[in-house]
Amino acid sequence: QVQFVESGGGLVQPGGSLRLSCAASGSIFSIYAMGWYRQAPGKQRDLVARISSGGYGTNYADSVKGRFTISRDNAKNTVYLQMNSLKPEDTAVYYCNTNPPTLQLGVEYWGQGTQVTVSS
Repeated sequence: QVQFVESGGGLVQPGGSLRLSCAASGSIFSIYAMGWYRQAPGKQRDLVARISSGGYGTNYADSVKGRFTISRDNAKNTVYLQMNSLKPEDTAVYYCNTNPPTLQLGVEYWGQGTQVTVSS
């Protein structure tokens, strides 16, 4: 049974940077594509960055392209999101998950997420 623990969020001024980390349990982490998702208040959860199982292919939402970088360390079962040039509209709870999201008993499983707030 997989679990995700996100960390690294916080309050940052516009133009600042944060690096999010996600530690995943389970011995088969390396076979899955992983994604970082975010959910702002009152909005749906959206995929913002995706990385292939081997780490060689990445994709980004247009809203973060050129500012965010996703990476992974399969030896550490960890995926990262480097966020630069942050904007107030990046404020959201950020989650990591497999892509597509992991199902447990037929329901999407999500960790606690980590809050990112961009404000002056």
